[in-house]
Formats: sequence, C-alpha cells, structure tokens
Amino acid sequence: MKNPFSKFTVEKLKALAEQGDAEAQFHLALRYKKGEGIEKDLEKTIEWYTKAAEQGHSGAQNNLAVCYKNGKGVEKNLEKSVELFTKSAEQGAMGAQWNLGACYYHGTGIEKDYKKALEWYFRAAEQGDSWAQNDIGICYLDGNGVEKDLMKGVEWIMKSAKQGFATAQYNLARCYMDGEGLEQDYKKAVEWYLKAAKQGDSWAQYNLAVCYNNGDGVRKNYKKAAEWYNKAAEQGADKAQYKLGLCYEKGLGIEKNLEKAVEWYNKAAKQRNKEAQLNLGKCYRNGKGVETDFSKATKWFTKAAEQGDAYAQFYLGVCYEGGEGVQKNYKKATKWYIKAAEQGVPEAQYNLAVFYEYGDGVKKNQAKALEWCMKAAEQGADKAQYKLGLYYENGSGVEENLEKAIEWYKLSAEQGNKNAKDKLLALRKLGLM
Repeated sequence: MKNPFSKFTVEKLKALAEQGDAEAQFHLALRYKKGEGIEKDLEKTIEWYTKAAEQGHSGAQNNLAVCYKNGKGVEKNLEKSVELFTKSAEQGAMGAQWNLGACYYHGTGIEKDYKKALEWYFRAAEQGDSWAQNDIGICYLDGNGVEKDLMKGVEWIMKSAKQGFATAQYNLARCYMDGEGLEQDYKKAVEWYLKAAKQGDSWAQYNLAVCYNNGDGVRKNYKKAAEWYNKAAEQGADKAQYKLGLCYEKGLGIEKNLEKAVEWYNKAAKQRNKEAQLNLGKCYRNGKGVETDFSKATKWFTKAAEQGDAYAQFYLGVCYEGGEGVQKNYKKATKWYIKAAEQGVPEAQYNLAVFYEYGDGVKKNQAKALEWCMKAAEQGADKAQYKLGLYYENGSGVEENLEKAIEWYKLSAEQGNKNAKDKLLALRKLGLM
C-alpha cells in the first residue's frame, strides 16, 4: 500500500515535520535528497533524517546510517553507521538488516564476524531480500560463518536470481560455468549471464562476451562478443576494455581500427590492467595506431612488468638492451630477461642464453647459456634451436655431437630459420649428413 505521505505537498510535509511527525520528517528528507518539488539540499536531508531517526524511525535510521558510512553530507563515521543500522535492523527493517550483515561480513565499523553477518542476512532473507539471499549463498559457497555447502549456496543464489537480482544471476551463471554446486552447463550459464547482462551488470556482459568469443554454451560469434565487450567496457570494466582493444586491433567481430584499439588499451591500462599495459607498450614501440614513442612504450612495459607480466618483462629487457626509450643498460636488461625467462618466455630464455654466452650484463657462463638455450629450444624457439645446434656441433658447454646438432638444425629449419637451412645445406655439401 502506497504511503499517503508521498502524495503530500512539500509545504504540508514541512508543517507536519516541524510539528514533530517522524514519518513526515523522513519523507521531507527524501524530497530534499531527490530534489522532488524542492531544490536538492544534502544538509537539509541529513537534518530531517536525524530528527526522524532520533524518534526511532527505522527508515530514517537506515538512510542516515548509509550517509555516515559513505561520508555523504556528514563526516564519515563507520561506528555511528553500525549503531544506526543496528537500531533500524532490530525494528525489522529489511534493508538495515542486510546493511548490518554486510558490516559484520566486511568488518566495516565493527569487528568482522561471519556468523553475525549470516544472522542478519537470514533475517533479511526471510523477508525476501534478494541481496541477502545472494550473500547467504556466497557464505555457503566459501564456508564463511557456516560449513561449506555448495548445493545450499546455489540454492540461495538461485532464490535471489529468480527475483531478478543481477549480481545473483551473474553468480549463478558462474556456478553453472564452473560446475560448482550443480552440474556444469555452459548453456545455462549463458542464459543467466544474459539475464544479468541485460540489466547492465558489467561483469556478466564481459563473461557473456567471452562465451561468444570462445563458443562456450553458444555458437561462436565474434560480432556479438565485440558488442558485449563494448557494453561492459563503456561501464569501465577493465578486462572488457582490454578485450575490446584486442577486437579493434585484430578486426575480430568489428572493423579493424588501430586508433580505437589504442584508445581502449589506454583506458584499461590506466586501471592497471597489465595485459592492456603490455599491448599499449607494443603499440607505442611499433607505431601501431599511434606515433612511435619508445619512452611511452617503456613506461607501459615497466608498469606491466612490475605487476609480473612475463612478456612485458621480456620487452622491458629488450628496451634496456637496445636503449629504446631508456639508457642502454645490460644489467637491467639481464634482470628483466631473468624474470621473464623464469616464467617460461622462450624469447627471454634465448636472449638470456646469448647474454651468458658473451658476458653481456652478466658473467660469461657457457653452462648457463646452454641451460637457457635448451629451455627456449624445447619450447620451439627457432633461434634457440639453431644456436643449440651450434653448441652441439662445436662442443660449446656440452659434449660435441653432430647427430644432435643436426636434429636441432632440422627443427629450426622446419620453422623457416634461414641460418639453420644454410647450415644443413653446408653439412650436406661436406657429406656430413
């Protein structure tokens, strides 16, 4: 039933509020907050929420608590927000019960206590609160405050999702995707991602795009993938911004546009997305969609490398080795090559082998050169396969073995390596194979 106060004029609400009517005070605060029939005034909003809250109005207590929690119109005070949420929740206010549960769950203004969080989530859920139902499900999935139970977790998330709560729909889709608490079903996952995506959930939009990109639960469709990446990207989802940049760079589902690719890589890179930082660095290094700028390339490679991106570490090593955008420094190049090589980047492993062979930035060590060259060659790096052939042919750091040398030359030549092809031709002419 609609509250009659919502039909009152501002003047009538003011008159009743000034007479001490708590409900009128609450509705007057709402009018000031929304600017309905009166100019928005946050100070007045707080004033009337406070008056109503002091009289025990649960809605005002909850809304005022939110203001204290976020520092909106008042100085941020988490302890005060918990106090007000508690007063409202104890009167049975569903929203306050969920808010109080969230405070206990995250330790916001009060000591973290998953069991207390669940206690209040359950009270709100019993009143049909979809947020609380979803959060109870998460508690069961993670075993927070309750014994881990995947089936119960899904059961609660399903209740919330069926009420149309987008976050729960997204979570349910993830459960179907991973087979968590129910049988894995990509089609069902797509169905729930779509429901949440249509409500504007950016991560559902992103994951739906991934499904279209990979053909998971739906026919592969790069155009639809690009459309959903775009929707999520426009909401600021960094992973979607990176993927959209990739679509523009490669022309996947969308017309190829390197300038647009750079634009989206830049947005994601500024949000510390390391894949976007790497690609943006490559764009600046190679002049793709932007003027060549080695300094900017190095800047973005550094940011991604410091976050542990293996290929960014490799490219940063290349920059220091060649003096691209930074002063040439073999020691720093070695440092970054080692980091990338240890993460399995074959190009870095090969370059590191060369450094150890010639003593660039590191003490000359043929055994180390062989070790890293072998790692790169085994991953299929043609340059490393050719060099490993040379090591075996010449007995560099390893026992001389022409047969093994030829094996590695052949593998390298099969990949089109000219040096390996020339070497095999020369060996044939000498009658050595």
